Amino acid sequence: MSDSLPTNDAAARSRALDLLRTNQRFLLCGHVRPDGDCLGAQAALARVLEALGKSVWIVNADPPEPRYDILARDVRFGVYQGGELPRHDVAVLLDFCELSRTGEMAPALAAHASKKLVVDHHVPPGAPWWDEAYVDVRASATGLLVRRIARELGLPLDPVAALGVFTSIVTDTGWFKYSNTDAETLAVAAEMTGLGVDPSALYAALHQRQPLGHPPAFGRALARLEYHAGGRLAVVDLPLAGLDLGALDTDEVLDVLRSVEKVEVVLLLRELATGGVKLSARSKTDFDVHALARRFGGGGHRKAAGATLAGATLAQARERLVEAALEALSAPAKNGG
Repeated sequence: MSDSLPTNDAAARSRALDLLRTNQRFLLCGHVRPDGDCLGAQAALARVLEALGKSVWIVNADPPEPRYDILARDVRFGVYQGGELPRHDVAVLLDFCELSRTGEMAPALAAHASKKLVVDHHVPPGAPWWDEAYVDVRASATGLLVRRIARELGLPLDPVAALGVFTSIVTDTGWFKYSNTDAETLAVAAEMTGLGVDPSALYAALHQRQPLGHPPAFGRALARLEYHAGGRLAVVDLPLAGLDLGALDTDEVLDVLRSVEKVEVVLLLRELATGGVKLSARSKTDFDVHALARRFGGGGHRKAAGATLAGATLAQARERLVEAALEALSAPAKNGG
């Protein structure tokens, strides 16, 4: 499947919409550790489908972080506890396109006879395994795609759906400061505020509820910083023991490092309690961190991607990732375009 096929092909888009129109029971699934784009898109699509008289369940592998209580007070985000999934005709996979990203839910989803519909803005990893897809890799957020779906179904958004779409957008555009912010993104954001979304209240809910230990943890994380390639590559590695990082928001660390003038690429490595190392990679130039992440079994976007290096120690992961990033930085022509 080409990057643009599911969106640019009117027939494919029509088939995806037909799945939503003609079926009655829907299961909305997200990736592990669902973020604001995933949760916001789920909340918005749930309200759209319910407005059509459909039965809808949201089930994720992990519960929402407390910061997303502003969404959870009006939408029930179920957590998979093992066993059978709710009876459904269509499973809608929002903000991801690899079944493995549903964690422990993956075997149950794969075994279920339901149709699988992907709604996503990430680069597809390979040949399609799903039944239908509504995908646009140029879209700033999955919630933006849900707004398009609602429009094509001829349905207005209620205030809860509007909050979901707005949450999706601000999460994945960094409150409109990332390069994926375009005219459609800003127009939809303005539309959502017209439907009652209060941006300042949402910002406070998402970003101004940090515990007292957050600033010291943030400082300890930044103390792990090392530069490479004359400052073009910034690397932070976070061991599981000894730093007391708590619920550190690593996106904030990534943003601070990207603010350094010379830095082009940021790699943040975090040792996992379950084993292995989680990579979060960001770029502010033409460097393609998606291509880097794919080398290690991950994915994402050109300027924001991630991967999990299973079985690797922190030192091993750091060595492999730094080597790969330096190799790519030394061949800029291969990262252009």
